[in-house]
Amino acid sequence: SVQTWFRLCSQTKNGKTTILGKESSNKYIVYRFGTKNKIEFEYPEKNKDSWSKLTYSFYLRGGGVSNEGMDLNYIYFTNNNYQYIIYDTYFSAGNKATTGIKIIDLATKKTTNLTGKQKTKKGTLINFRDNGLLTVTEETFE
Repeated sequence: SVQTWFRLCSQTKNGKTTILGKESSNKYIVYRFGTKNKIEFEYPEKNKDSWSKLTYSFYLRGGGVSNEGMDLNYIYFTNNNYQYIIYDTYFSAGNKATTGIKIIDLATKKTTNLTGKQKTKKGTLINFRDNGLLTVTEETFE
């Protein structure tokens, strides 16, 4: 069964949900987008190779407001000429936390940003920082 690690509900008219989940014994990871009754997009295939299809990236600067502290976390992948960037960020200046997913058409460079609702968020992408399940890079997307 899939154990949900991260969930956010985007602010679309139809209440779409983004879920990033993993199988309970780490056999696979999966990204799903859709409604409660219909999964519109699922990636990658649910097998052991799924871990190599997604990448985790983060940037952390401590020091609170005086140092403009921030914690930026991303999981990203490319599928059919689109790049998907799931983000979970915090900025101490203004105490601002944001979640969502950016979808970039790599041919036209058009970006669609589906902002998540913080109150519906479950989990955090920070869980991937040190667990050794995904490749970790230092790429940021702000």
